[in-house]
Amino acid sequence: MMTAGDVTPEAEAMRKEFALERYRYILQQIHAVNENGYRFLAIYQTLATTLVGAALALFVGYRKWGVEPDTARGGIIGLLSLTTVVAAFTVTQIVVGTLAWLDYRNEECDITDQMVAPGFRERPKPGNLFRWYETYVLTFILVSIITMWSLAGLLLLPKVR
Repeated sequence: MMTAGDVTPEAEAMRKEFALERYRYILQQIHAVNENGYRFLAIYQTLATTLVGAALALFVGYRKWGVEPDTARGGIIGLLSLTTVVAAFTVTQIVVGTLAWLDYRNEECDITDQMVAPGFRERPKPGNLFRWYETYVLTFILVSIITMWSLAGLLLLPKVR
């Protein structure tokens, strides 16, 4: 006669198979989150380069094109603002991806603690923030946006007369 705490061999095998499938899914999701970070960086680089290039083209050609200085200034500010929105979107996606990655890694550790041995897989430490590429991607984006606005305010906009 089995008690409530007893588990049949079939149930134990099914539990292990389910844990293995969940573990595979978690690893796949971790990989997808990592890949998405690179995709968002590529999108940011492409759009930022295009939008800033358009702002510079407007700055260089507004007189030849017969565009009023106030309109050119507004266009430059609009293009730089759009670049900032793209940067904010990218930063948001990277932060959300990092939080999802942390959640999946903790779930991975939970499964390995149960199925292999406690402490088999070390949990992520926020102190390792400086080892994560996301930290440097976010820093790059923030520095590029600050540099873009600084150069526009110091060099471009004052010369649009």
